[in-house]
Amino acid sequence: MIIFCGHNSKSNYEKERNQLRILVVLYVSALLLALLIVEIGSIPKATENDIKESAKEEIEEYLTEDIETVFKLGNEVLMEKERHLVQGKKVGLVTNQSGVDSTGKSTTKVLHAAEDIELVALYGPEHGIDGLAKAGEYVESYIHTELEIPVYSLYGKTRMPTEEMLMGIDLLLFDIQDIGARSYTYISTLHYCMVAAQKYNLTVVVLDRPNPLGGVVVDGPMMEERFISFVGVDILPMAHGMTVGELALYFNRNIGAELIVVPMEGYERTMLFQDTGLSWVQTSPNIPDLDAVFGYMVTGLGEGTGVFQADQFKWIGGRGLDPEKYADLLNSAGLDGIEFAPEQRGEAGGVRLIITDPYNFNPARTGLYALTYAFSLGDFYVPKSNNTIVMFDKIMGTAKMGQYLEEGLNPQEIEGLFAPAIDSFKEIRMDYLLIQYEPSNRPH
Repeated sequence: MIIFCGHNSKSNYEKERNQLRILVVLYVSALLLALLIVEIGSIPKATENDIKESAKEEIEEYLTEDIETVFKLGNEVLMEKERHLVQGKKVGLVTNQSGVDSTGKSTTKVLHAAEDIELVALYGPEHGIDGLAKAGEYVESYIHTELEIPVYSLYGKTRMPTEEMLMGIDLLLFDIQDIGARSYTYISTLHYCMVAAQKYNLTVVVLDRPNPLGGVVVDGPMMEERFISFVGVDILPMAHGMTVGELALYFNRNIGAELIVVPMEGYERTMLFQDTGLSWVQTSPNIPDLDAVFGYMVTGLGEGTGVFQADQFKWIGGRGLDPEKYADLLNSAGLDGIEFAPEQRGEAGGVRLIITDPYNFNPARTGLYALTYAFSLGDFYVPKSNNTIVMFDKIMGTAKMGQYLEEGLNPQEIEGLFAPAIDSFKEIRMDYLLIQYEPSNRPH
C-alpha cells in the first residue's frame, strides 16, 4: 500500500499564491490612497516619493520572504504539517550527517528533542551516521553516547535491517541526501530498508530531498537484472533524475511496503541543488561539495580498467594518456556545460573538469564520452564477468559497455545502442514522479 502525504500540496500552493495576491493588492491600494491624499493637499508633495519608496520596499520585502520560505524539505514538512505521522510513535531513523533541515539542524536532534515523539534507534548507511568511514569500510553498530540509543550499522554485518534491529519501533523514517547516481549506495540502503519493513510489517516514511542534479537528465547505461547489486539496486539508468521519494515509489512496485512519502514544498524538478537555497552538507568523504556531485558520474566509472578519478571526482585520466590529446577530443565532442583542462598527475595524463553551465550539463553522457575516449587513446583493460560479476560491470549495470569498448565503438555509437532502453525507462518512470514537482504546480 502506498500513501502520499502532502499530495494536496498544489492546493496549498494555490492558497499561498492567493494570499500573496491579496497582500499585494492591499499594499497597492494603500499606495493609491496615499497618492490621492497628496493630490488634495493633506500631505506635503515632498513626501510622495517617500510613500512610493516605502510601499515598494514593503512589497519587495514580502515577496523576498515568501520566496525564501516556500521551499521546505520533507523533514520540515513532517514536523510542521504531517507531525501526526510520528506523534506518540516509537521511531527508528535511517540517517547520517546529511539528514538536516534548511537551518542545518539534524533530524536526529529534532526528533530527540520532541516530547511527543520517541526516537528509539538510528540506522547508518555506508560511511556511518557521521559520514567519516571510507568507501567500502566495515562499520560497527554501537550505543550513541549522548542519546543512549542503539546506532545500527547497515554497512557492517548486514546491509538490511534485521528483525532484532527493528524490534520495538512503530515506523522507520528515512532522511539521507542522495546525489542522483544509481551507484551511490544510499538509495540501495533505502531499498533494503523497504524490503525489511515489508517483511516485518512496518511503515516506511521517506522524507524527501532534492536530487542535486535536478530531475531532467535521465541517461547512461541501464541496469540489467543479472548485474543488480548494492551499487545498482534496481533497474535504473546511471542518471535517474528522481528524488529519493520518487525512487521509493519506484522501488515499491516490486516490494509492496507500507510506504509514506512526505514531499518537499516549493521544489520543482528543473531545479538544481543551487536553486534550493540550501547549504551542501558533505554526504561522504569524497563528496564534500557540488563539484564532486556533478563530477561523480563523469570520472568514477572506470573501476578496474586503469582509468581512474582523482581529487574527489574532479579529474579523470590514466597512466600513459596524453592529456592534451585527451582534452582536445573531449572539448571537441559537443558536450554541453563543461570544459576539460589537460593535467598531468605523475605518470597519469588526464583532464580536470570545469563545469561552465550546470543546467545544460549531462554528467552520465559526459562520463560515457570520457571513458570511451580514454580507451581510444590509451592501453586500458576491460574486466570480465564470469561466475563472479566484476565491479566494473556492477557499476555499469551491464557487460555491454565493456564489450563496446573492446570493439572500439565511438561514444556516439554507444549512445545509440543504449538509447532504446533509456527511452523505455523514461516512459515507466513517469508513473512514479510526484506531480507537485512539476513547474506548473508551484507558485511563481
